[in-house]
Amino acid sequence: MSADISNLEQIASQVRRDIVRMVHSCQSGHPGGSLGCTDYFVALYFNALKHDPSFNMNGIGEDLFFLSNGHISPVFYSTLARAGYFPASELATFRKINSRLQGHPTTHEHLPGIRIASGSLGQGLSVAIGAAQAKKLNKDENLIYVLMGDGELQEGQVWEAAMYAPHNKIDNLIATVDYNRAQIDGSTDQVLSLGDLRAKWEAFGWLVLEMNGNDMKDVVRGLAEAKSKTGNGQPIVILMHTEMGNGVDYMMGSHKWHGVAPNDEQLELALNQLPRTLGDY
Repeated sequence: MSADISNLEQIASQVRRDIVRMVHSCQSGHPGGSLGCTDYFVALYFNALKHDPSFNMNGIGEDLFFLSNGHISPVFYSTLARAGYFPASELATFRKINSRLQGHPTTHEHLPGIRIASGSLGQGLSVAIGAAQAKKLNKDENLIYVLMGDGELQEGQVWEAAMYAPHNKIDNLIATVDYNRAQIDGSTDQVLSLGDLRAKWEAFGWLVLEMNGNDMKDVVRGLAEAKSKTGNGQPIVILMHTEMGNGVDYMMGSHKWHGVAPNDEQLELALNQLPRTLGDY
């Protein structure tokens, strides 16, 4: 599919508006990483991913996406709603009692687009590898995508999965790391240094690509490049360089907005920076 970058950027602006309004409304949630990953989600669901909003849990005949760092649920929910999985008006129920839009995505709520419960960090890559193997067994040539946070790479299970995939030639998998170098307690360098991530993944046998996750044109390019390199006997990981809070100036680059909701004045400041393009819910 040929990408209309301007159109994708307009959708991303609306998704960012959704994120800050959702988190503000319940005074709870994770805006920083959600804003930083918005361009990735929009490029994925509105350009790269072969998917069906009518949603069949078995996913046969379509690409599958798994969110591992489930705390950035606001961007996931907004993207799903704007892509037609459920009405955008439901975003107003985020983190409310009896809502399907819980703080971390859950499957028992039967929300279209959600294939696994996530939030317990470190598990998504393992699930994605299992799904990729199932695709191969079913002779289904579609792809598996998974997104992880960089702080999440401090979980040991990630590296068990990272060993398993190349050994088993899982070459229908595109993993992405949100490489913003920030987590809830500070920078990843301060909390537990990740070292040379490119060298680490390459040493584990992965094909490593990089892209600017806050430049829509580069995200579209990066996902297309990754897709072009599947089927060659090697799993792919994209190191996606982002800035936490991207799009809202007072949030940008600060780990303090990892899990803090804006107050009324801060919400107004944020919305003034983000054009309304699809209509607020």
